[in-house]
Amino acid sequence: MKNIRNKVISLRLRFLVLSVSVILLPIGCTDLEEEVFSEVTESSFVPAESDIISVMASAYTPMRFVMGWQGYFDLQEEPADMFVTPTRPNGWDDGGTYKRMHFHQWTETQWQPRNTWITCFNGINSANRVILQIESGELPVSEAQAASIIAEMRALRALYYSMLVDTHGNVPIIASYSDELPVQNTRSEVYDFIVSELNEVIPNLTETVDQSTYGRMTKWAAYHVLARVYLNAEVYTGTPQWANVITACDAIIGSGAFTLSSNYSDIFATENQGNPEMVFAIPYDQIFAGQWSAHMKMLLPDHRLVFGMQAQPWGGSSCNPQFIDSYEPTDNRLADTWLMGDQLNYSDGSVVMTLVKEMPSIYDCDFTEGFRCAKYEIEPGATGGLSVDFPFLRYTDVLMMKAEALLRTNRSDDAAIIVTQVRQRSFDDPADATVTGAELEGDTTVQYGTLAEDGTIDQPGDQSVVPYGRFLDELGWEFAAEARRRTDLIRFGVYQTKNWYNHTPQGDHTILFPIGLEERNTNTNLEQNPGYPN
Repeated sequence: MKNIRNKVISLRLRFLVLSVSVILLPIGCTDLEEEVFSEVTESSFVPAESDIISVMASAYTPMRFVMGWQGYFDLQEEPADMFVTPTRPNGWDDGGTYKRMHFHQWTETQWQPRNTWITCFNGINSANRVILQIESGELPVSEAQAASIIAEMRALRALYYSMLVDTHGNVPIIASYSDELPVQNTRSEVYDFIVSELNEVIPNLTETVDQSTYGRMTKWAAYHVLARVYLNAEVYTGTPQWANVITACDAIIGSGAFTLSSNYSDIFATENQGNPEMVFAIPYDQIFAGQWSAHMKMLLPDHRLVFGMQAQPWGGSSCNPQFIDSYEPTDNRLADTWLMGDQLNYSDGSVVMTLVKEMPSIYDCDFTEGFRCAKYEIEPGATGGLSVDFPFLRYTDVLMMKAEALLRTNRSDDAAIIVTQVRQRSFDDPADATVTGAELEGDTTVQYGTLAEDGTIDQPGDQSVVPYGRFLDELGWEFAAEARRRTDLIRFGVYQTKNWYNHTPQGDHTILFPIGLEERNTNTNLEQNPGYPN
């Protein structure tokens, strides 16, 4: 188990409590001044670096919702073409919440979109509070410390907004700690704010990449967020920014601070905090930071026997067979990502159960129908919270963003060189790892269309070619189960047009989630996103 004290993102705010002893004096005494010898006073306290980190921790800890119950992972994966949570013999109807996500028929009271809205704004408000404490002089820090803290908090605030501009679009820009009801901004205005903030603070962010900056917004993490926002600029604003994607990625590549992990599975191991791909990680610990519960939703109850777990998982989510069928037979990422076939007892090697690929219907699947995600290491003795740090921003993504920008600007052969480099660690035969620019320009290999119960295509739906669809496949195989599939599908025009599993498209308005009813009741300045009833 990791010692969470060695991580820079503390669970609690450990900032020193400033106190003064009060001595009862006889009635009539008017001199209440006291010379303090044994206590730290506000005027004498000089915070150490560890104290400053603890002050900022309140703005980072909301990020742990990503792999939590109905967190950002669910919001990005449940509406996409990879994960499905069907009704099982032990339940999982859950009032239809997962079916609504799959069918793109969510409501303004749906918890998954609301949870992302609420949690991101909690993080934004915490960042703004820290900035206010620094700017007001409430925290006694040096001028250099103040500039560094404010830059980091602004970068983190931009990270939260990069999630909101993608999920809800038209959200309030709250750039200060205030009691006033914020006004709503357009998606383009939010995009401009993120880009402006990151470009302003990047020169003031640290370039250091070591244990002291692990899980924090460094210069390279800020460049990574900037590249992601540029990558999706055409979706957010109508204007592509491919050249800016390449510039931001090149800044990270040129730093020499990161390299590809030699082993794919090491990125997702329990002890992954030293992995060379980690540009920005979200630290978890099964005891001290146990919010990681996604594995409980993915694995079957009897997987406790397979992995020697202390906890008994719940057995909900599994993989759409259409996505499984898209893998190349020699791609080791298939087995590195999904549990398939016989599941063997951790103690004696006996067969506990056998998982099958087929999933007849979202309305009724057996326990063992559908392959389960096993990308993140399940250690013996695992509980309801894993200690795997989530690689929210990793170096392979930098390379693939640059490759996509090259591909979309008629440099497909250059893109193919990068994609081949990424693939090489996941294929035993180097020849199998090689792809060409022409291949990346081609259609997706996913056979879209809704499925009948026997697994055949029932309603083909839109069968038009997906431009650069093969590159979209590469993103799916490399980044499966990394809380991003929805965003990628939208950028390639698949999310709002294609049929898959039991899903049929519901219209372009589903690119954005509705703004929650309670949020609009609380803030009358908010208007519902287009396409949803007010």
